Amino acid sequence: MGVAVVTDSTAYLPPGMADAHGISEVPLHVVLGSRTGIEGLEVSPGDVASALAERRLRVSTSRPTPAEFAACYRGLGRRQVVSVHLSAELSGTYDAAVLAAGEVAADGVEVTVVDSRMLAMGLGFAVVAAAQAADAGGDVPAVVEAAVRTAAATDVIFYVDTLEHLRRGGRIGAAAALVGTALAVKPLLHVADGRIAPLEKVRTASKALARLEDLVVARAGDGPVEAAVHHLAARDKGELLAERLRARLPRLESLHVSEVGAVVGAHVGPGLLGVVVSRR
Repeated sequence: MGVAVVTDSTAYLPPGMADAHGISEVPLHVVLGSRTGIEGLEVSPGDVASALAERRLRVSTSRPTPAEFAACYRGLGRRQVVSVHLSAELSGTYDAAVLAAGEVAADGVEVTVVDSRMLAMGLGFAVVAAAQAADAGGDVPAVVEAAVRTAAATDVIFYVDTLEHLRRGGRIGAAAALVGTALAVKPLLHVADGRIAPLEKVRTASKALARLEDLVVARAGDGPVEAAVHHLAARDKGELLAERLRARLPRLESLHVSEVGAVVGAHVGPGLLGVVVSRR
């Protein structure tokens, strides 16, 4: 039967990619005021962007429950599962998966849970690599190694209009959030050691986006890469950035443009532009 691969809804894989690779997804939850909904099914990125922009509802997120993970693992009909998730530094999703793995072990289902230390397509590229290794007949160590290796060769760099949403959600420290409040400084951030951290400070939004592009080109290097451009309520800017990267990355194998889902959107706010670059 081979090894089954599971991830969560924050991988933000392009439409059809999960099905094409046989990847199962367990969704996170988004809280809008008094209403809780499933990311992607009951709460859209637009719902979150509107609520944050209008400040009319409190927006928060919650992990899947261990019971939801256990139901997924049992329903796969496999004895071996590799479950790859967003950084444990940013969410309790990994911990919930670990609890579920312990629960289903009694049923003879062996689940290995992997902390990608990434998010969005930083996680997505790692999950696809794991699924490709499984499709090739790889055993559990080989599938895990593919995910870990790919995540380690991936960079996530992004721009936000304000750090306030990240500060409120506890995803970045208050001291770091102050960077974006003085002298119209626009910070660029990245995922480092599984956490969101400031990378550079740039004056004005236009200069920050130009610098974002340059940083991605530098991180890509001269070898083959895959990339993804993420945005929230900024599709035109995302498409423009993607067009420029296609022209500047000569060994680009694929590039996906997508709006981040409601969970990440709840923490970054409207105006996000980010790039994930994965070296092959």
